[in-house]
Amino acid sequence: MTAPDDNALRQDVRYLKDRIEILDCIARHARGCDRHDTDLVTSAYHPDGTDEHGSTINSGPAYAGWANQVHAAASSVHTHNITTHSCDIDGDTAHCESYVIVILLGTDDRTAQFISGRYLDRLERRDGHWRIAVRRSTVEVMFTADASALRSTAFRDQGYLKGTRSLDDLSYARPLLPDAPAPARWNTGGGTCASA
Repeated sequence: MTAPDDNALRQDVRYLKDRIEILDCIARHARGCDRHDTDLVTSAYHPDGTDEHGSTINSGPAYAGWANQVHAAASSVHTHNITTHSCDIDGDTAHCESYVIVILLGTDDRTAQFISGRYLDRLERRDGHWRIAVRRSTVEVMFTADASALRSTAFRDQGYLKGTRSLDDLSYARPLLPDAPAPARWNTGGGTCASA
């Protein structure tokens, strides 16, 4: 059995490290959107980065403010789910395609909008950090679904946590402890049911 070539091993480790950092950047963006965490979303872009959602084009630093306003106007809760992800790295530049499923719960808690599309990204490594230089979003499928089960007594009596669009969300609690108070729950009796 021959020893691995040190140079090839270093290249493999560099590639794997780059892939993880790139996927972390894309996940950080999605999490920041769902929590309305402007700093987290902005940290995913280079200062001169751009974001295209349909005919709306924002600079990276301006994107979070625009997205938070749009999401708050049309929904009470939303989740961005990154699924299939591919990435081609060439030195300090990467071209990525990330499938995304976005679900927005209507302000009435009775309907949900389901959107499936893709993020087409060019990321660049600058000063050792991978960030988005250009993002273009597609929409492939969209439909409205019945979400009225969220208002049912059978569901609400279970007391599930409800995410908040703020730094008060339980995911920011460090360390997370079993007795950490929940900022919001879906139930209507005995706990809060904040309209995130």
